[in-house]
Amino acid sequence: MRKVMVFGTFDGIHRGHREFLKEAKNQGQYLIAVVAQDHVIEHLKGHLPEMNLEERFQHLLDEDEVDQVVIGDAEIETWGVVRQHRPEVIALGYDQVQLADSLRSHLDEFDWHPEVKVMKSFEPNVYHSSLLKR
Repeated sequence: MRKVMVFGTFDGIHRGHREFLKEAKNQGQYLIAVVAQDHVIEHLKGHLPEMNLEERFQHLLDEDEVDQVVIGDAEIETWGVVRQHRPEVIALGYDQVQLADSLRSHLDEFDWHPEVKVMKSFEPNVYHSSLLKR
């Protein structure tokens, strides 16, 4: 079974998220969604998410494409969740550039070689969380 892992805030699931999850799931058979902790989001984005971790976690569980939801690491760039679940593919959103760079710089620390793939954008001028919150 080919495991795929995605990362995100998932602060209100919209069509862009669903298309991302669908494309990621197509990279394998089992999709693990990693939902970021509130304090990590605040550190990275400068604000807390609108929904708390429990709500975001539950919304991901309700998505058809998602097989498992896990909580992200408490510390940035420790990659414990990746080591624990050992995905064959790590699928990133088109806008997760910093995450992609950081992950690629740490790949040699893993004792297996997951593929890092960037998913295409789906109507980014319409379905992007920062735009939809305005």
